[in-house]
Amino acid sequence: MSSVFLDGEFVSRDDARVSAFDAGLQHGVGLFETMLGVRDGAGVRGILVREHVERLAFSARELGLSTTLKVEALVEAVRRTLERAVDDSRGDSGGSSDGVSAWRVRLTITGGDLNLLERGEGVGREHQPTVLIAATPATVYPEAMFERGVSVVLADWRVNPLDAMAGHKTLSYWSRLRELQRAAASGAGEALVFQVTNHLSGGCVSNVFCVRDGVLLTPIARGEEGFGDGARQAGGSGAVLPSPVLPGITREWVIQQAETMGMTLERRMLSIDDVLSSDEVFLTNSSWGVLPVVGVERERIGGGVVGEVTRGLVGGWRGFVRGGHEGG
Repeated sequence: MSSVFLDGEFVSRDDARVSAFDAGLQHGVGLFETMLGVRDGAGVRGILVREHVERLAFSARELGLSTTLKVEALVEAVRRTLERAVDDSRGDSGGSSDGVSAWRVRLTITGGDLNLLERGEGVGREHQPTVLIAATPATVYPEAMFERGVSVVLADWRVNPLDAMAGHKTLSYWSRLRELQRAAASGAGEALVFQVTNHLSGGCVSNVFCVRDGVLLTPIARGEEGFGDGARQAGGSGAVLPSPVLPGITREWVIQQAETMGMTLERRMLSIDDVLSSDEVFLTNSSWGVLPVVGVERERIGGGVVGEVTRGLVGGWRGFVRGGHEGG
């Protein structure tokens, strides 16, 4: 059960094919966004779709993939793909889509069918990227994950703040998926990834927050390098390194919630000691929303129980999703 939008038209899953010479396949040139769609009596709604699409369009310009992506058109294409997914599911289930209440929407933009080494011949020429949107039933996470929390492990892989691709959601996810495999094999829900400077970056597929003494802490993300004293990263030299941390969409929702709640928020360079000494730790992404962490390797966080701040944000995110927001 899936709905696929490919380069301007809907196609069946079996017909959703790209060229063997597509730059996404040949060179890993591309960006993607994963969004949540929810169904209610009025139909299906995308959650923070515009914010996701705007982030992708910014990265496309920043990395030289495309300068002509139209945000409004992509938002509309996501909406239509979600609606098509509901219609298709009714057809597959005899006229009812009651079995599916949430959808995972993947928007992928690749470099298209071109040879990157030949693009110098047409300086200023805008090529046509491949646009692929697929909507499938979302993963249903066990309620115990949110009630009791999960444990995480420490990834061996390190990210480099001098990597121009870091902090953007590119197609290069092999390193992250490899670490997720290792985490799953040990019974953990995620793996924490650190920078080559040994500062926390985030999870393989999530952003990280810590709570200590009522203060909310999160690593500095791309575009936030000027925030606070914690932005000075080069051993006291005063230099500011670029951040390899993705500015997550759900992360931004949590930051806005913290402001509404009157909580103090600090964007900082965080060490493993900062994580282990926290009262609470939680992860955010668009698939699970807010996910409590109660253990790091063999160390317990907050006595091994979900903290009050995290529990409140788990409920707040669920209420936000039920209330609906297309982004705008």
